[in-house]
Amino acid sequence: MRISKVVVPVAGMGTRLFPTTRALPKEMLPVGRHPTIQVVVDELVGAGLIDLLFITAPSKKIIERQFIDNLDAGTGAGPALTYSFAEQQTPPGWKKPGGTGVAIAMAEAFVDGDPFVVAYGDTIIRSTHEPSFLHRMLDAHSREDADATIAVRAVSENQIPAYGIVEPATGQDPQSDAFWISDIVEKPTIEEAPSNLAVNARYIFGPSIFPHIHRLGPVNDAEVGITNAIRTLIEAGGKVQCVPLAQGETRYDIGNHIGYFKAFIDYALADPDCGDEVRSYLSTVCAGGDE
Repeated sequence: MRISKVVVPVAGMGTRLFPTTRALPKEMLPVGRHPTIQVVVDELVGAGLIDLLFITAPSKKIIERQFIDNLDAGTGAGPALTYSFAEQQTPPGWKKPGGTGVAIAMAEAFVDGDPFVVAYGDTIIRSTHEPSFLHRMLDAHSREDADATIAVRAVSENQIPAYGIVEPATGQDPQSDAFWISDIVEKPTIEEAPSNLAVNARYIFGPSIFPHIHRLGPVNDAEVGITNAIRTLIEAGGKVQCVPLAQGETRYDIGNHIGYFKAFIDYALADPDCGDEVRSYLSTVCAGGDE
């Protein structure tokens, strides 16, 4: 079945980017010529995902205007695209959680029993070759008839406690194009981590994920992430695989200043009109010279 639906969580407050994000949401910070969220959407549309639901917040109406008021914005926009927006709310019967689990739970009616992609709106996955990373995820999900497919990448030891970390199943090669996992752990210590493979801001789910999210929600009074729902999906016999980033593919986390600065520089250098001049300027600055 061709997957066309994608859920884009953009309700986060961007506190790690204060004071930069006090007036402008992190998803609207420019990388090169375009806002981050436009670059993400172009990635999604390039992979054939044309029915988009943004889970947003009252302070982020500017994201809605980026698309509703500019239907020709970006390389992928056109009459075939559908944009929907919903403000993140605590589902009935839950306590007061936030987090990705809430955003995905809100999309249950939208996906209507179909498989769907989840793509964080503050994270760019840049591929310099074809097929793109998201194309490879979609192909693997369809080929293996998986219940969930998770993007991962190798991280350094000191980064492990900041991410969900996966455990490859026995006999699986984490260097392959796709591999099955037997567990996933949210922000483990370095000693407890089953690997150095961190979740990478892109998922594909079948509708079987929703009961596992809903079981977590009512008993949790903090953020409800998606990791524990994936874990119970695995425990229930669900088929969960991972697709790792390959050479020539880069993840940019716009949720922190270092990630944002790197993204802006790389996209500025790739600009067809200004890239050479930016590169020359950076060379001069790095050499300690004047502009």
